[in-house]
Amino acid sequence: MEVLRRSSVFAAEVMEVFDRSPTDKELVSQAKALCRDYINSRLVRAGVSWSKPEYNVPVPGGKLAEVSTILLRLGDELEYIRPNVYRNIARQLNISLHSETVVTDAFLAVAAQIFTAGITWGKVVSLYAVAAGLAVDCVRHAQPAMVHTIVDCLGEFVRKTLVTWLKRRGGWADITKCVVNTDPSLRSHWLVAAVCSFGHFLKALFFVLLPER
Repeated sequence: MEVLRRSSVFAAEVMEVFDRSPTDKELVSQAKALCRDYINSRLVRAGVSWSKPEYNVPVPGGKLAEVSTILLRLGDELEYIRPNVYRNIARQLNISLHSETVVTDAFLAVAAQIFTAGITWGKVVSLYAVAAGLAVDCVRHAQPAMVHTIVDCLGEFVRKTLVTWLKRRGGWADITKCVVNTDPSLRSHWLVAAVCSFGHFLKALFFVLLPER
């Protein structure tokens, strides 16, 4: 079975850029590395038969590792609140997983709708949860190669839509501010942002399922 791959050299390069202002290309590379980690976590959690990914995880204690851990933590919270939203994505979208074009078009349509009303970290986490849910569907339906397509597709969406926003915040490490403070008002802010992403995701499902006119 085809597996997710990332070399130790690539991992080191991705981590190094946290020490300076990242370029667009570096932010996209980080986005894809984080997506691989997120997808692998969800595949393991789903108990899907999957060969162990042959890539090095972020070095413990490194900034990329911290970002990945927090992204997964926020994803856990998001998926706990609305578990059915991020499961069986392909069935909800009523799409075939045998066509790369169909999968990428559906994912991009959902992604675009999630961010229709602006960008928040809650919506970014929602994007990763959708990607992981779709990846789980692909592996379950004997289409593991499609996982790489989803990762690349997310990277391209980040390049076109999220890079400028990320650069204004200093990069992916800004997500750590979502959890470093336990102030209840900040937690409420996170939940409101996340719930907002649910609405856009459900709206996206509606538009994707509309017949062609």
